[in-house]
Amino acid sequence: MVNEPTKRFEMTRVRRVANAFVSGLVKYGLGTPATHLLTTRGRKSGFLRTIPLDVLDSDRGRFLVSPYGEVDWVRNLRKDGFATLRQGGWIELVSVRELGPEEAGPLLREYVNHPRAAVVGPYFEAPPDAPDEAFAAEADRHPVFEIVRSTTIRI
Repeated sequence: MVNEPTKRFEMTRVRRVANAFVSGLVKYGLGTPATHLLTTRGRKSGFLRTIPLDVLDSDRGRFLVSPYGEVDWVRNLRKDGFATLRQGGWIELVSVRELGPEEAGPLLREYVNHPRAAVVGPYFEAPPDAPDEAFAAEADRHPVFEIVRSTTIRI
């Protein structure tokens, strides 16, 4: 059996429309419990950038996982180390720390094995039943950030 190549992320018009739709739902508290609006400051422009993103709630803590690789929000977070997460009328200011491969491997495996992550499976080389080491090998292509500190306010 030949392995299919992993899918490459592209921000298409359909994805932009879907993100806008999901963002509208989450803004009013109608999304899934895991889905938040992540807002980062652009590392070059300084403008605020917002996208819908699922937060991985694990028994190890709370994490932001990039299923599509080193996208803009990842580069922005690496520069600043903080962002906001919004869900309905709640905004959470978070500080993050990027995890190394050994720490990220089990979390990537947990992320891929969650039912809501079925859409992102093709972006990973490791199949859902692969060992943690296979996912650790993918950590450079799928950054994981631990939420280390947060403050929540009601708007």
